[in-house]
Amino acid sequence: YYIWLDDGMGTAIAEALMRAAKRGVQCRAMVDGMGSRKLLRSPLWERMKQAGVEVSVALPIDNIFKILMFSRIDLRNHRKITIIDGKIGYVGSRNSADPEFRVKPKYAPWVDIMLRVQGPIVAQNQMLFASDWLMENPDTPFDTFPFLLEPQVDGYPAQVFADGPTQRQGTTPQFLSILMGHAKQSLVISTPYFVPDFTLINMICATAYRGVDVTIIFPRKNDSFIVAATSHSYYWQLLEAGVKIYEYKPGLLHAKTLTIDDQISLVGSTNLDLRSFDLNYENNVIFYDKALTKEIITRQNSYIADSVEVTRSEVRRWPLYYRIWINIVSTMGPVL
Repeated sequence: YYIWLDDGMGTAIAEALMRAAKRGVQCRAMVDGMGSRKLLRSPLWERMKQAGVEVSVALPIDNIFKILMFSRIDLRNHRKITIIDGKIGYVGSRNSADPEFRVKPKYAPWVDIMLRVQGPIVAQNQMLFASDWLMENPDTPFDTFPFLLEPQVDGYPAQVFADGPTQRQGTTPQFLSILMGHAKQSLVISTPYFVPDFTLINMICATAYRGVDVTIIFPRKNDSFIVAATSHSYYWQLLEAGVKIYEYKPGLLHAKTLTIDDQISLVGSTNLDLRSFDLNYENNVIFYDKALTKEIITRQNSYIADSVEVTRSEVRRWPLYYRIWINIVSTMGPVL
């Protein structure tokens, strides 16, 4: 997990791992060195090690001088993956933390989405976890990672797609653009952070221009005022193309979802920003199933019901100083 806190939820998950380890179950826990730095300094992390849980830190930052001189502190592991016995997986946007998210409580609750999955995509996510683990622990035998590739009689097609800075060229914007190109009636997106590249913003607008009903849901309150301002710099372009924009009011909408035509749905860890595209290790799952897509659309509609729509007249009323500000910070998009 990118963020794992020693709060109620984070402690409950850690204690479940410790109980399983004491029963003889092989348990591994991996956290990002930056996002989970509070856990790494807490007694809970040491308790997990003492209980027999194998623990590891992705992209550690214990020697800041060494990192600044020889490495990249901006590269982070943003994935959220849980694998149980190689048979069951959990994927989505939620970190191992309470919705109150005590490190940034004024934006609470953080609203996320997680799915329990079975089938071949569990093995695909296991491969991602194994690759992350072996990067930091290269001596771990590969056969200690259970891969169960049993034939599936029931179910529907699904696929994991992941990205990371070790790839020569990021594929997420291109992949999402291909998906959007298949939309005929509707495209609904929820994302907390929106700093798209040229390919993605143009594809979203092109999808709306050709008559598809395009909706994007953002949080009204954002924990990064610079990212929020940068997102606002795209509002006029989106609205001019016919995209509907909603801002979620009750908390920080952190769910990353995408649905197309009641047919295709996506959940995962990727934000629609350049950090996710170029600097973070991410994991997502695409589902090709009407019933599941309708369930996710229902969740998206619940977000919209608790949101306010942003109109062109509202954006026109933004004061001149704010327009100048968002245009300035938008130039910082590649480093946000």
